[in-house]
Amino acid sequence: MSDVNPIALQKALGGISYPSSKDGIVKTGEGNGADDTVLSALRKLPDQQFTGPDDVQKAVF
Repeated sequence: MSDVNPIALQKALGGISYPSSKDGIVKTGEGNGADDTVLSALRKLPDQQFTGPDDVQKAVF
């Protein structure tokens, strides 16, 4: 489904505190300078709480 590089995704999520909302994840990605591919994937996440990076990865991939 996704062309997102898993390492780039993890870098985009650096420093985030969980649980986090979709909005918090997108803002963290923007603040961490994530590329357009990663930000696009984060913006498509379901509007829910994520309990950790594994939750985010499952939703992206």
